[in-house]
Amino acid sequence: MLRTLPPHARLYLKPVWFVPSPIGLPDGSAARMGNGLIWFQGYELTAFDGARRIARVTVPVAEFDAAVAALPAPLAERARRFAATISATRPPLALGTRTVRFDAPQVMAILNITPDSFSDGGRHLGDPQAAADAGFAMAAAGAALIDVGGESTRPRAEKVWEGDEIARVVPVIERLAAAGVPVSIDTRKAAVMEAALAAGASIVNDVSALAHDPRSLEVVGRAGCPVILMHAPSAGDDPHHNSAGYGDVVADVFDHLEARIAACEAAGISRAKIMVDPGLGFGKGLADNLALVNGLATFQGLGVPLLFAGSRKRLIGALSNEAPASERLGGSIALAFRAAELGAQMVRVHDVRESVQALHLWRGLADAGLSAV
Repeated sequence: MLRTLPPHARLYLKPVWFVPSPIGLPDGSAARMGNGLIWFQGYELTAFDGARRIARVTVPVAEFDAAVAALPAPLAERARRFAATISATRPPLALGTRTVRFDAPQVMAILNITPDSFSDGGRHLGDPQAAADAGFAMAAAGAALIDVGGESTRPRAEKVWEGDEIARVVPVIERLAAAGVPVSIDTRKAAVMEAALAAGASIVNDVSALAHDPRSLEVVGRAGCPVILMHAPSAGDDPHHNSAGYGDVVADVFDHLEARIAACEAAGISRAKIMVDPGLGFGKGLADNLALVNGLATFQGLGVPLLFAGSRKRLIGALSNEAPASERLGGSIALAFRAAELGAQMVRVHDVRESVQALHLWRGLADAGLSAV
């Protein structure tokens, strides 16, 4: 089958057949995902001709080189590159005096300074000290990064003038940064990025993957800061607008993020400072979201740290008798744990203490599996 694939096919590689440890296995039969605690024994190789899937085969790690040799040269090169990037070390992020490592999953805490965010809108609006205190509590509970946002990106949310957004987030960022708490700024606007970075933010987290504002690439490149590129089907005012739909959602999101990484590199942004987020819930239906979760390991082929943001999302309510956002803790923890199992290097959450505890359990189980004899 692999010999007959056309050279122009779209090819993807997903780690499968996870094992707790390579100990006791034949040499070369297992590969490591990044520099984390996950090992696997197979690759699922999928190919598309346009929107049509033309191949899906599982290849043992031990047989990968021989199988890839049968591919047309362009596809063989792509497959080998994906295998290398899946196992490549994810360098740590240096955030001032703090370093965020990716040898185990990390927690990003959500701190919205908005009146209308879908889960916690209005809770911290108008009181920068109270908002900062909430951020301090999240950091004390184990969050590696506090993600501060001043504009809701829920469906049909009103666009916020950049001056208002700056006024919401900067006083909070200044307080957190002054105390040494690492902060990311959740925004699509270059002016807000500039103000937040000047106030002490260390990372830009953009739901449009730096495509909404024409100046964003320049701002991030000049600042030399890390950036999180999220997939959304539209870079316009409504990031949920999706007139085209998806052929295969995992492949389409992968292609989009791969292109945005290339755009960042062309703008002088180091690949070592890029993270990606597949954008769960943004312009995606239930089937799309489930496919994204199950296909998360595919995004390791991009070779950069993966952020997963499933906290309190609509997906959980859809599978839980329409539970409101305030009653989605169990589903949020389950998604975070599943994301960690599939290699996510960071999870973005509302419920920090519970999520940190869940990931401590995940790490304990992974450590025990690796040390078993």
